[in-house]
Amino acid sequence: MFTKTSLTSVPAAQQQIMATAKCVLTSECVSLFHSRGRVLSGPVVSTVAVPPADNSAMDGYALRVEDLYLNVIPVSQRVAAGQVPSALKLHTCARIFTGAEVPNNAQLVVIQEDVEIVEGGICILPRALEQGQKSGQFIRLKGQDVVAGQVVCKTGTKLEARHLGVLASMGIEHVDVYRPLKVAIASTGSELVNPGQDLQAGQIYNSNRFLMAGLVDQLGMELVDIGIITDERSTTESALALAADQADIIITSGGVSEGEEDHVKGAVETLGQLDVWKLAIKPGKPLAFGRVKQTPFFGLPGNPASVLVTFMVIARPFLLALQGCTSTQGHSLSARLVNPPTRPSIRQEYLRVRLVSNAQSGLAVEAMTNQNSGVLTTAMTGDGLAVVKANTCGKDAQEVEFLPYASYGV
Repeated sequence: MFTKTSLTSVPAAQQQIMATAKCVLTSECVSLFHSRGRVLSGPVVSTVAVPPADNSAMDGYALRVEDLYLNVIPVSQRVAAGQVPSALKLHTCARIFTGAEVPNNAQLVVIQEDVEIVEGGICILPRALEQGQKSGQFIRLKGQDVVAGQVVCKTGTKLEARHLGVLASMGIEHVDVYRPLKVAIASTGSELVNPGQDLQAGQIYNSNRFLMAGLVDQLGMELVDIGIITDERSTTESALALAADQADIIITSGGVSEGEEDHVKGAVETLGQLDVWKLAIKPGKPLAFGRVKQTPFFGLPGNPASVLVTFMVIARPFLLALQGCTSTQGHSLSARLVNPPTRPSIRQEYLRVRLVSNAQSGLAVEAMTNQNSGVLTTAMTGDGLAVVKANTCGKDAQEVEFLPYASYGV
């Protein structure tokens, strides 16, 4: 039973919510070329070695160590990338280029800058010999990147550009991935109108629709736009029921507080169940989590900054888990907050901050001047969120966890 005064701590809410996250999505096969942002539904095992043969890392000459000190080393062959070399003839070298396969009996590559071309072949410059020439230098060994039979990407990996390059180097053309999670979004409030319409008295533009759509899109998920839900109980219930039938999860903004025009909480309890309500988080206290029918539901607060914070901290990891990702948390960094709050809060605070130059203290951040939950421009001009623990201020609040927007796709 939820009371007006009870607040769930952020860690407790995260643990309770994530405990219910389970991927039940079907799998499909897609072209590697169009797979960025998709999540692997099975492991990728290489059937080849990368590189497939020893090759030269530089332009130069391939030879045996025993021939380094010969006065003249004849050049017996020329090997460019894509050509198959012959074994080196006794006491000779091969002119070789970057990426070319090294003759199987060559032991090192001497870069062309360390070689003098002379009549009958080449000789190694004295300064290069003094610096030392070692067996294996400038040779990329077969399988040094990937060996045949290696599990290169595990189930649950979210594919990014760096993954695609590796998989392509293994000759992978198609991958098995989960189908995209369908995420229904809706904004509640009779005062809302979409951009492009003229504002009437008492109306505001619906910024949360675009904020939530962008947050969902950068996760590679399929958006189901329910639109604006006006402030009537019957309308709210009908819209949520429709969303539950069309999507894998529902996310709304607004309507989860205790006002007479806030109908989301009651509608969710009628249609399903409410598991979490009201967090010890600032901004974003009136967050709700539960189910509409059997579809997971997040009710985010109505203020734009609260939507951003609660999505990053609470909703995003849950969505990624439903999508099948094994890595659901963004990367955080330790930082020093140069202007910590002067008064403590009973709620854990997520301050919008920007990076500042402070070589003496390492990574340093500065809280933006206006932290009002209705102000989103401070997020647009900042670099991330600083996490200030509850009941701390001043020097005790200087050491913070920094959540970079870039790491969270914001």
